[in-house]
Amino acid sequence: MGWRRLRLLFLMLTTSALAQSPTPADSEPTVQSLLLRIQQMEKRINELEDHERKQMASAAETSATGVQPGAVTAKPLSETSEHAEMSETRETERRFPSLQIRGFGDVDFSATDQKGSISGFNLGQLVLHLASPLSEKVSYFGEVSFTAQPSSYELSVERTIIRYDYNDFFKLSFGKYHTPIGYWNAAFHHGAWLQTTIARPEMIKFGGTFIPTHFVGLEAEGNIPSGGLGLGYNVGLGNGRSSFLSKAGDSGDSNDNRAWVANVYARPPRFYGFQVGASVYRDKLTPKPGQNFGEWITAADVVWTKERPEFLAEFANVHHRDEFTSITWDSQAFYIQLAYRLPWQQSKWKPYYRFEHIHKPETDPTLADVLDLSGSTLGVRYDITTYAAFKGEYRNSRHGVGEPRVNGAFFQTAFTF
Repeated sequence: MGWRRLRLLFLMLTTSALAQSPTPADSEPTVQSLLLRIQQMEKRINELEDHERKQMASAAETSATGVQPGAVTAKPLSETSEHAEMSETRETERRFPSLQIRGFGDVDFSATDQKGSISGFNLGQLVLHLASPLSEKVSYFGEVSFTAQPSSYELSVERTIIRYDYNDFFKLSFGKYHTPIGYWNAAFHHGAWLQTTIARPEMIKFGGTFIPTHFVGLEAEGNIPSGGLGLGYNVGLGNGRSSFLSKAGDSGDSNDNRAWVANVYARPPRFYGFQVGASVYRDKLTPKPGQNFGEWITAADVVWTKERPEFLAEFANVHHRDEFTSITWDSQAFYIQLAYRLPWQQSKWKPYYRFEHIHKPETDPTLADVLDLSGSTLGVRYDITTYAAFKGEYRNSRHGVGEPRVNGAFFQTAFTF
């Protein structure tokens, strides 16, 4: 009880005062008066504790029987019971809608030996996740980001999804979401704190064209009855890419052809954090009027996110076909990432290494901004708190055939709130 703690604190203070006070004969009356004062305070505390116990017992009786014990305490006990009941109802009842907001941010520093490159500090994305249940089976999720540009900030709607959960085997959603190709794009969303490294692999970087990171349309997902295999699926139908191939068709499709995507994966429960999956994506690209290219993307992934160790690996092949000339191009990309959460110092340190590779035919007109890549990243993540992390990386990479390798140091403070 609060009074017991008060009593102990008071006794400690007075005992300390008595122990430190002088004890000559002329000070005896003062010591005796202090002892008398302590006895009076103890008596008063005992009375208050007895009164508190009686109130608690009366409240318990009222809650159990619904009968108020007396007219003197009827009103306070009624109010206490009512407040307790309202508080309990708030905790157990789900309210619709019930908006929850989560935020992410990061501050970065970079320096490279590449001539003409921009170095120094920069602000990463400020991201807000918005979630709200609309009923027992219908929910909404949204994600918006603010990205620093040379002269302003760019506001983007990254995801906006309304989903109906029929059961664990079938969930249907409509809106804009991250394309379920491979593992990383569907697991690590905007917000650098979510991922181990500072940056995403280049094959699935935001704003890139190698793999479409966003998709507008409808998606069905769920588990597949499979016993210990832990099978699941994602199937989507939507607009696909816009005429700007790095963008999704937010305002409509750029042609009369719908894109579709399918992903199947296995997550055996007996192997915690393990997943193996395969994806296929089909679309028709129209970067300019009169230009039409068929696009097939096939991908595979193997991951183990147990932290000790963490292993991520993905491979994708992008096949394009000019529908006028029937010329075809195939581009490949993959990455392998290894990390390990060290056991000492409260498991705050997590070193990692990633190798990534991209090969693209120089004549493929649809991936003109994609360069061949061979690069390594060596870094460490330090979790300052549960909600903030510091990361440092050294990168050695070569973009383009015959180009010199570039060395760089990168640092980031990422957080969630």
